[in-house]
Amino acid sequence: MQQPVVLIGEWLVTPAVNQISRQGRQLTLEPRLIDLLVYFAHHPDEVLSRDELIDHVWTRNVVTNHVVTQSISELRKSLKDGDESSPEYIVTVPKRGYKLAATVIWCTEEGAELTPVPPPAAIIIPGTEPDRAPTTPPEKRRSITTWWVWGLFLLALFSCVALVAMSTINSHPPVTKTRLLLNPRDIDIRLADGNSCNNAASQRTYAVGLGSLITTSLNTFSTYMVHDKTNYNVNEPSSSGKTLTIEFVNQRHYRAQQCFMSVQLVDNADGSMMLDKRYFVTSANPLSIQNDLMSSLSEALTQPWPERMQAMLHMYQPPQSTSLTHFYQAHQLLMKGDIDSLSKASAVLDDVISDSPGFTYALAEKAIVDVLRHSQQPMNETQLAELNAEITRVSNNPEIKNTAAFYQIKTIDMLGQGKVDDAFTAINSGIDLEMSWMNYVLLGKVYEMKGKNRLAADAYITAFNLRPGENTLYWIENSVFQTSVTRVVPYLDNFLAAE
Repeated sequence: MQQPVVLIGEWLVTPAVNQISRQGRQLTLEPRLIDLLVYFAHHPDEVLSRDELIDHVWTRNVVTNHVVTQSISELRKSLKDGDESSPEYIVTVPKRGYKLAATVIWCTEEGAELTPVPPPAAIIIPGTEPDRAPTTPPEKRRSITTWWVWGLFLLALFSCVALVAMSTINSHPPVTKTRLLLNPRDIDIRLADGNSCNNAASQRTYAVGLGSLITTSLNTFSTYMVHDKTNYNVNEPSSSGKTLTIEFVNQRHYRAQQCFMSVQLVDNADGSMMLDKRYFVTSANPLSIQNDLMSSLSEALTQPWPERMQAMLHMYQPPQSTSLTHFYQAHQLLMKGDIDSLSKASAVLDDVISDSPGFTYALAEKAIVDVLRHSQQPMNETQLAELNAEITRVSNNPEIKNTAAFYQIKTIDMLGQGKVDDAFTAINSGIDLEMSWMNYVLLGKVYEMKGKNRLAADAYITAFNLRPGENTLYWIENSVFQTSVTRVVPYLDNFLAAE
């Protein structure tokens, strides 16, 4: 028996296919958002606390308020569907929770079931006889009543079937339909294949590093949702309202050909240019370029960076500018995730730490790399002792202890020791500090160890949404331990097959 469909305001919700539709417009939502919307529909006009939502929608498996708040925000965005004049479907009740403020009408795939209401009993006044209708026999009255009940039932049945049929038709749009409604606060970051420049490999790793920094910073500390597509070369329509493109181009400058890094931010709604910067990259200025770009983004997006974000950006300020380039080289190797890349990343980070001892984030990155190496390749006693000493040094560093990197190290280490509950606590602390693809991959690994594959799939899809591409897929399949995408994340497997 399929789940019943429900009409919420103007939206027809079909839980069986995770879809909502109205006026010919059909959207597919994540299963968790559909579950959340259906639970609201079961409790219309009731104030539901975060704890109640966690108990019944997440069944107490995700206990951070951040996850609930993010899901509510995504659900509101979907129900708004880009129409700012649309009424709020889910309202916030301060200090109490959330409430569905739309009308709710339930029906089933087979049709509505109506229960006839018996007519009120006749009132007989003492001393009088009840009125009778001698011209209408009892059998005829029952026949008329039966026909009215059946008429109402069939009318309701046809109405509900018509709604379901319209939903089914709209859920299978023509193949040629490519219209997308833009989300103004979503940003795609892309790395364009421009003209070849000298040192193309190092320039590319620098651009990928900048994209990773911008993505994590804005997702964690701003109201924008950023998708890092520097590792995703699929040409497909996007609903993001803005696109940040990084490209290296050869141009004539003072009678000589020079390579510039072009950074452009375009508003996809009208094609207007919000930011257009060109940098001549040398070995001495990667740090100053990073600082100028982040400042220019803040101005273009009219988004002042909060103090916590500025503190995080300060950790990406090595004493030597060349150390930043080498750090991003190691970071790209870490994102690849295979044992050879991890070994190279560890060696590069050794050099970075040697050149810039005060670069604390490089210390944390190296610890992440080394615990991942240990999870993929056994170490001898000497190597294991060195790794434990490295984890201890990082854990005792006050600058690192308040970062997401510290909890990523702890999560991987706890999973290696089989301490799943400790790993779960650690990665949720990391997610509270930073919204990144790596955190959600590790959350998925923890859920797998807890035997909760549905929640693991949610985490993996979130990670791939934040940074789509073969690197994230490799992490899902191979980091810490091997995962069968076909079994655990069939949606992602089908998505990649369609690609």
